[in-house]
Amino acid sequence: MTALLEARITSSGYGSVTVLHDLEIRVNEGEMVVVLGPNGVGKTSLLRTLSGVQVQAVAEITFDGEPIAGLRGHTRARRGMLHVPESRHVFREMTVHDNLLAGALGVGRSRHEAARTMAEVEALFPQLAARRKAAAGTLSGGEQQMLAIGRALMAQPRLLLVDEASLGLAPIMVSTVFSALARVRDSGTSVLVVEQNTRTSLAVADRGYVLERGTVKLAGSAEELAADPRVTYAYLGGDMTLTSDGSRTEP
Repeated sequence: MTALLEARITSSGYGSVTVLHDLEIRVNEGEMVVVLGPNGVGKTSLLRTLSGVQVQAVAEITFDGEPIAGLRGHTRARRGMLHVPESRHVFREMTVHDNLLAGALGVGRSRHEAARTMAEVEALFPQLAARRKAAAGTLSGGEQQMLAIGRALMAQPRLLLVDEASLGLAPIMVSTVFSALARVRDSGTSVLVVEQNTRTSLAVADRGYVLERGTVKLAGSAEELAADPRVTYAYLGGDMTLTSDGSRTEP
C-alpha cells in the first residue's frame, strides 16, 4: 500500500519534559490505524506532533510524499491533515450549521464546495442535520463528537486525526461514532485514531500500534493485536517489559 503519512519522531515534549522518543508510525492511503495505550503514554502528544500543534519536536514527518515537519499547524491542515482534539472543542455559541461551515471556510474552501460537503456530512451524521439550527452547546456529548468530526470533514481531509473518539460517550454513541469513522475510511479518507476502547477500535481498524512510555511497543494488524494478550495488559496500565521469548516480565 502507498504511504500517506510516515513519521520518525526522535523526541517530542513540553519544555524540558520529553514525552515521545524513538517512535515510528505509518498510515497508508485509505486505511484506519488505531493507537492504543493507557493514559500518560503519549497518545495525545503523538497527534499534536503530527498535526503541528506540538512544536518542540525533533522529527521527520512526510505527508503525501512531502516533508512537513517544518510547517505550522494551519498549513498542514490546508494540505489535508485535520486534527479532531480530545474533548471536542466545538464553538458552543454557534449553530451546528455554522460550526460545520467554519470547518470548510477555515481552510479556504468555497461556499459551493462547503454546501456539497455539508450534505455529505449530514448524510453521515443525520443527528446533525436534525439539529442544524441548534447552538452547539446544547448538543449531547455524542452529538458534539459527531460535530467535531463533521467540522474536520468539511475541510475534505486526506487524513483525519481523532483523539479519544469514544471519551465520555454512552456505548450506543461509541458504536455510532466508530461506524461513521469506518465509513469515512471506506470513502477513501485515511484515519488515525488514538483510543483506550480497545475492543471497539480494533473491530473497525486495519492496523494498530500500542504505545508504552512514549514509544511503540507493539504493532500489527488489528486482528493480530486483538488476539495478543499483551494488548489487554497494556490497556489496563501494566508494564509490558518483554523477555527475549516474548513473554511479559513483572515490573
